[in-house]
Amino acid sequence: MDTIVLASRNKHKIEELRETLSPLGIELKSTYDFPALEEVEEDADTLEGNALKKARYVHKKTGLPALSDDTGLEVDALNGRPGVYSARYAGENATYQDNVDKLLDELNDVPMERRGAQFRTVAALVTEEEFHTFEGICRGTIITKEQGSGGFGYDPVFVPASYKKTFAELDPEIKNKISHRGKAVQKFYEWLKD
Repeated sequence: MDTIVLASRNKHKIEELRETLSPLGIELKSTYDFPALEEVEEDADTLEGNALKKARYVHKKTGLPALSDDTGLEVDALNGRPGVYSARYAGENATYQDNVDKLLDELNDVPMERRGAQFRTVAALVTEEEFHTFEGICRGTIITKEQGSGGFGYDPVFVPASYKKTFAELDPEIKNKISHRGKAVQKFYEWLKD
């Protein structure tokens, strides 16, 4: 496998994946290298379903191995919401800020000890012969107000377990090592090396 297409249009995600996978020496393309590719509607009811749907579409259209992921923020006090709907929690065309605002509003009266949450990523690789999924989880806490300007999405309100800074405040190298996406991609990396 000397080329993989990252089945994503999220520039932040592509950047994170490129950094994590660069030691493999595999050529990494993205959907931006294939302008004819259409946006895949993430309408599955699981992270696995969305990741596989995107990877299968990109593999079918390019003929190359495709790697995709889907990530959800699962908040304990909200019974696992927003989960698979994290990217559009505040509505179909919601911005990152809209989603964070809605989350903080819903957790407004929830005390810190009940604000546990986890980011969960499922990465899916689809090739001509097979498909594989790799899961990564990062536990943490949702704080009461945004901190930091790095990262994207819910990063400014998520403090990973054993840390005092949000994902948006952490050095990207540290974040990539401990994050849900980092863990899922690390499993993929180990699988590829074997």
